[in-house]
Amino acid sequence: MSKNILIYLLIILAVATRFVPHPANFTAIGAIALFSGLYLNKKQAMAIPMIAMFVSDIFIGFYSPYIMASVYFGFAITVLLGRYLKNKIKLGNIILGAISGSVIFFLLTNTAVWAFGTMYTHNLSGLFQSYYLAIPFWHNELFGDLFYSSVLIGGYEMIKKLSPQINTATIK
Repeated sequence: MSKNILIYLLIILAVATRFVPHPANFTAIGAIALFSGLYLNKKQAMAIPMIAMFVSDIFIGFYSPYIMASVYFGFAITVLLGRYLKNKIKLGNIILGAISGSVIFFLLTNTAVWAFGTMYTHNLSGLFQSYYLAIPFWHNELFGDLFYSSVLIGGYEMIKKLSPQINTATIK
């Protein structure tokens, strides 16, 4: 499979998971970010989740620029986690990467909702309330990241083992 086809399929998958019926935050974007960091070059790795988010945001709708920035930044950090794990692709590392990305995303985005939104008082109690009330959304995101990471990364690793033509760890 050529790298361009893979890249386009990843974007389509990530965008599609935001439109098909799903529990809140149970999408492939975080897994795409981790996958991209693991297997794509630096430029593509950062671009793929950002393009997927932007394209789907065009249709879903834009919201507070500060909160949106925290969402995009959270996925960028997950790409960097993937880059860090690039030469350490093992099941435990992938699980840890997906969980870490999810936790960082949760902390960043809910801090932004607290800081730039109007739902919570701007004190420590309001911040903790923001985190507490977002836990159900985080569970969905965590399970989505773990599920889609296992499908994408596990599937790609299995294809690499079964297909001699895709026996490279990184798409250049």
